[in-house]
This record gives sequence, structure tokens and C-alpha cells, in this order.
Amino acid sequence: MKINILRTIFILLLLCTFFIIFGFSSQDGETSGGISRNITNKILQLSNQYKNMEQEEKEQIADRTEKIIRKIAHFSIYTLVGLLLMGLLSTYKIKENWRIILSIVLGMIYAVSDEIHQSFTPGRSPKITDVYIDTLGVILGVLLVLLVIKIYEKYYKNITKSDNKCHKKDVEKNI
Repeated sequence: MKINILRTIFILLLLCTFFIIFGFSSQDGETSGGISRNITNKILQLSNQYKNMEQEEKEQIADRTEKIIRKIAHFSIYTLVGLLLMGLLSTYKIKENWRIILSIVLGMIYAVSDEIHQSFTPGRSPKITDVYIDTLGVILGVLLVLLVIKIYEKYYKNITKSDNKCHKKDVEKNI
């Protein structure tokens, strides 16, 4: 019963994440660029050094920073996709290697479909580099889930061993 609830949560979170990605990809180039530029400007305004620059230099730095922020956004949201896919697949009795491969392939397929979707959006174009960045994000998400699972297993096994030793001592005392 608990496993079905966990699976449902992963599926709902995954669908919400896909919906968010789809929404961002549906924005025309002007809207998408405006949001990115807004975020970039807010970040850059935190720097006193930036505030004191000439306007032309500010624009050059903003252009470069905006590209980096857009790539970080791609990487981050697809890290979440990797976490959710690997988390979902970890609720099934599938060999670990297959869970890893399936998570990465499914994440990459969604990244490709997202870039294809952007090709139909005015002012947007598909970029293979974004697919690479998205896939790297998925891989990080998968690795984070694997790390959490390994830590949990190590911690759980230590508690179980310690509980068994305590239980064994209690039994021996009562004999």
C-alpha cells in the first residue's frame, strides 16, 4: 500500500515537472528572454561592482550571465527529472543498472521532445547543447538518488545489525 502511494507521488511530481518544462518551452522568444533577463538583472544588481560599470559593459556582462543562467535552469530542472524518474523506478523490482539506464534514456527522450517542441514556438529554436545539458542534469539526479539509497542502506544495515546484537544479548541474559 505504501509503495503505491510513493509511486503516485513520484508520478504526480514528474507530471508537474514536465508540465512546468512544457510551459517554459511554450513561451515565445521575447517572453522567455524577458524572464531570463529579469532574473539576470536582479542577480547582477546584488554586485556593487556591476552597479558602478558603464552601460555598455553592463550589457555585455548581462548577455553572458543570462546565457549561463539559462543553462543552469535547464540543468537544474532536469536534475529534478532525474531524481523523480530514478525515485519512481526505484519503487519497482528492476535491476539497478536497468533503473539507471531507463531513467537517463527517458529523461533524454523528454529533453529531445522539449527541444522539438521549441522548434514550433515563435522566436525559439532547438539546441542540441541544451539536450546535452538536460541529460547531464538527469544523470546528476540519478546519481543523487543512488547516493541517498546507498547511505540509507548503509545506515539501515548498521541499525539492523546493532538491533540484532542487542536482541541476541537480551536473549542470552534471559537464558
